[in-house]
Amino acid sequence: MRIDVICLFPHLLTPFLQEGVIGKALASGKAAVHLHNLFDDALPGGRHKRQVDDYPYGGGAGMILRPEPLAAVLDRLLAARRYDEVIYLTADGEVFTQGLANELSLRRNLILICGRYKGIDQRIRDLYVTRELSIGDYVISGGEPAAAVVIDAVVRLLPGVLGDETAALSDSFQDGLLDPPWYTRPPEFKGLQVPDVLLSGNHPAIEQWRLEQAMKKTRQRRPDLWKRWETSHKERKE
Repeated sequence: MRIDVICLFPHLLTPFLQEGVIGKALASGKAAVHLHNLFDDALPGGRHKRQVDDYPYGGGAGMILRPEPLAAVLDRLLAARRYDEVIYLTADGEVFTQGLANELSLRRNLILICGRYKGIDQRIRDLYVTRELSIGDYVISGGEPAAAVVIDAVVRLLPGVLGDETAALSDSFQDGLLDPPWYTRPPEFKGLQVPDVLLSGNHPAIEQWRLEQAMKKTRQRRPDLWKRWETSHKERKE
């Protein structure tokens, strides 16, 4: 998989791409991430002699990323290869979910556009963007942290990235439920015991306990997820 990220501050992403699971995936060639600094295609002029943003037509607070620098990078990338998705990371996009991460992990080439300030010129969205994603119902200063979230969620699903091929299948949200509690050694810690069922060696009973705990946690913490899971579970039974 190849992911191209267009942003104003690529140095924010560089340390993230060098560490942990993602760093190992990139080093082993299982994925490739290319960072493109929008300032490299900045227009002459402006306070800093390189302009990538401007005031919004019609007035209002904040600045808008101009279309010309973004189009210059996008045109080069799209001329070089076929991309499955051109994704704009924005607070008003579709909420990014585990299901979408699963879907994107099956793609070959992706472009991520990181917004800044008040966002990007709408014409870039109309002409180039195929999907708009939000990592949650809140606003952050720029799209670089959102790009890190998407990259991590997608790349870790690629074959061979995780040491245990089944690990990602038991994550929260994969089956519509939150994760159950997990325990490791020692069996007793500060007066708290590991549940007996987990020490029993009875794997059907362990799986049943984990399902019950996942259901309980989801029902308590995420009633929206619980309602969807309950509905889909009933439909499968019918």
